Amino acid sequence: MGIRHLSKHSYIRSLSIISSFHAQAVTKMAKFQLSFHSIQMESPPLVKAAASIMRELCYSNKEELQAGFITAGWDRKKGPQVILSPFGGSGNTYIYGYVDAKFKPDMSLEEATQFSTNALALAMGRDNVSGSVVHLVVITEAEVKHIVVPGDKLPKLFYSPPL
Repeated sequence: MGIRHLSKHSYIRSLSIISSFHAQAVTKMAKFQLSFHSIQMESPPLVKAAASIMRELCYSNKEELQAGFITAGWDRKKGPQVILSPFGGSGNTYIYGYVDAKFKPDMSLEEATQFSTNALALAMGRDNVSGSVVHLVVITEAEVKHIVVPGDKLPKLFYSPPL
């Protein structure tokens, strides 16, 4: 997993749920398409456009990679947004269940940060290759802030029997 910057004109980031090599290739193609899109539209790309490009790149290459991205950003039309492109993985069902049960619109920044940390901690706790650190990016109109939550600070939200 990794967080990658997609557009130089706006605050759009993408979290990859695939190998680093594949994520770099898909991100490079998406950046090129978003740059071209910005020229055509004569304005920075919308988050929805970035997510659509990421989704299309993953779908059109589905035979070569099993991939998914969470595309998030801020744009002038809809403000802050998070758009999920479906993906597979051993921890994703925990995120889906948690989001279905706990998401609420108009969360404060603190609530949204804790919600995101909890969702990732749940998925990581059930996936033996996810690592042990949560990287969050808070995107507003004014700035992009990177937050790192080390493994020893992650909430323990599931039962893990002793070995």
